Amino acid sequence: MILITDELRARLLANGATETETNHVPVVKLFNPVGAATWLLTELDADGDTLFGLCDLGFGFPELGSVSLAELEAIKGPLGLAIERDLGFAPRFPLSVYAEAARIAGHITEADRLLRHAAAALALSHSELPPGAADDERREAQPPPLGLRPRGRTTTTEPKEKKPCNSLTFPSTD
Repeated sequence: MILITDELRARLLANGATETETNHVPVVKLFNPVGAATWLLTELDADGDTLFGLCDLGFGFPELGSVSLAELEAIKGPLGLAIERDLGFAPRFPLSVYAEAARIAGHITEADRLLRHAAAALALSHSELPPGAADDERREAQPPPLGLRPRGRTTTTEPKEKKPCNSLTFPSTD
């Protein structure tokens, strides 16, 4: 798979060429299909190799930084599997929101509620949020319909007895 298509390369280069520091929306998400590493990338330097974005190697400490495209393309995991591009990734927030959500979660996340929480924590005005995000936030703030509200008191159950697990028996789900 081609990690960075010509269209993505053009968008990344355009972001990298901006004179002022900008809170770009991620252009591409790359991931290790057999590991926990994930990259949300926003910019490509003029050298054509140095990418900037949110980098998470799976150690619980995602960080903003640079990574070499050539090095990502050279990675071969078990069975020769390489780094892949997430074809279904549809970014909805600027990189700072993903970075704040990753700081809270300890890994890059696309969990809607956590991303909205991070956006609120960063005090982004609705004008800075992508179209539709403000509507989603208003919809979440409304109380659930009457039929979906919990009734009465909630009860807690006693913890179930844990049974040892080996290759021949499985813990009870009852």
